[in-house]
Amino acid sequence: MGRGRIDARDWAIAAGVATLLLVTGLSGQHPATDLDLLGYVPLTVGGLALAARRRAPVPVLVVTGLCALGYQAAGFDVPAVAYLFAVYAAVRAGHRTITVAASVAMLAALPLAALASGLHDTGEAFARSRGALEIAWLIAAGAAGEAVRQAERRADEAERTREETARRRANEERLRIARELHDSLTHQISIIKVQAEVAVHVARRRGEQVPEALLAIQEAGREATRELRATLEALRDDDTAPPRGLDHVPELVQRARTIGLDTTLTIEGDRHDVPAAVDRTVYRIVQESLTNIARHADAATASVRIDCRPDVLAIRIDDDGKAAPGAAPTPGVGLLGMRERVTALGGRLRAEPRSEGGFTVQAELPVDQTS
Repeated sequence: MGRGRIDARDWAIAAGVATLLLVTGLSGQHPATDLDLLGYVPLTVGGLALAARRRAPVPVLVVTGLCALGYQAAGFDVPAVAYLFAVYAAVRAGHRTITVAASVAMLAALPLAALASGLHDTGEAFARSRGALEIAWLIAAGAAGEAVRQAERRADEAERTREETARRRANEERLRIARELHDSLTHQISIIKVQAEVAVHVARRRGEQVPEALLAIQEAGREATRELRATLEALRDDDTAPPRGLDHVPELVQRARTIGLDTTLTIEGDRHDVPAAVDRTVYRIVQESLTNIARHADAATASVRIDCRPDVLAIRIDDDGKAAPGAAPTPGVGLLGMRERVTALGGRLRAEPRSEGGFTVQAELPVDQTS
C-alpha cells in the first residue's frame, strides 16, 4: 500500500468522518456539563487524524482509539467510526498483531469510559448487545483490511512474475539471435578466411609477393572469428555455461598476463555476499575492459582494483595505453553493454582517458538490492 504524502483524497475522507462524528455528537443526547468542549475536541481530532492513516497507520490507530475513549468519557454516545477506519488501514498495512492488541484494550476500556460518564446504565443486556456489536464491527474492519492486503500482495506478485517472465523471454530471444548470427556469420567468415589463407599459401609457394590487401583480409578474418566467439561467450548466460563472478576475476587477470599485458589485481575491503546480478556484472566489466585494452589500447600495463564496501562495490581498471587526455572515447558495443548492465542495477559508470595518459573504467554497483 502506498505511503506517500497526504493527498486531497485523504483529507476529504478525514474531514468527512470528522463531520459525521461532530453531527452525531451534536444531535445525540449527552449530559450538559463543562466537559462538552472536551468532548468536541476528540471528536474532531479523531476524524482528522485519519488523513495520515496511510502514512502512519499505527500512530493513527492509537490517536483515534484515545479520542474514542475521550469523547465517551465526556458523555458523547458516538460510535468509534474513526477507530474502525484506523483498524482497516493498520491491518491493510500489515500491522495485525498491534491492531488486535489495541482493539482488545479498546473493548475493555470503552465500557469503563461510558460508565464513568453515566452512559449505558440502562441494563446489563443492553451493555452485552452493544459489546457484541462493537466486536462485530472491529472484526469486519480488520477482515476488510486483511482481504485488501492479500489482494494487493497477489497483484504485486503477479506483476513481478509477468516482469520476470518477459525479461527471461527477452534474454532467451537475444541469446537465440546471437547464436544464429554467430553460426551464420562464422560460416561465411570462415570461408573468406580459408580462401584468403589458401591464396596466401599458393602465392608463397610460387615465390610471388603476397598482396597487402590479401594479408589484411586474412588477418581480418581471424580477428572477426575471435570476436564472434567472444561475443557469444559474453551473451551466453544460461544453464549451459557456469556463472562467472568476482571469484573468477583472477582468471581474467592471469589470462591477460599470458598475452603479454602486465596486469595487477587488488581487492580491498571485507568480502561479503553480493547479489548474483552484481557478481556477474563485475566479471563482465573486468572482462570487457581487459579485452579492449589488449586489442585497442596498445598498453604495456593494466591494473584492476576492486573495493568491497558495505553498500557499494567499486571497480576501477586503468591502463597506460595510447588514449590521450581530452579525447572522447568511441562508444563501442562493449562500452555500451557495460553501461547498460551498470545502469540496470542502479549503479554508475565512467569510461574516459586519464589525465596522465591511458584509459580508465570506473563503476560503482550498489550491493543492497532489497529496495
